[in-house]
Amino acid sequence: MNDIMLKRFDSPDEVRTLSKGRFETVHFPGMTIGRATYEPGWKWSEHVGRAAGATSCQVEHVGMVVSGRAVAAMDDGRIIEMKPGDIFYIPPGHDSWVVGSETYVSLHFIGAGEYAR
Repeated sequence: MNDIMLKRFDSPDEVRTLSKGRFETVHFPGMTIGRATYEPGWKWSEHVGRAAGATSCQVEHVGMVVSGRAVAAMDDGRIIEMKPGDIFYIPPGHDSWVVGSETYVSLHFIGAGEYAR
């Protein structure tokens, strides 16, 4: 297929509604891209993991922070803080939470298809 595709997060293919946030996806052949939007106070282990009965996220993520700040805390104790403009790789086995009073927004290029299902 050689069709050109143009999509926007204004009209995502799928919206996964979370407590204190949402995860929107757009689908292309062979790729799903996601946009995470989390309110201050959002924490993966409380607002996503608890409902799934999981204590840490087992999805691999590659993405970029658009706005706000968040922390990724690995199961082995490593912690990183992500800020606007950061491009991140986070392997499976982590928790994450919003830092500060600004809404956190990030784009996800790997892991979006599996996240928050």
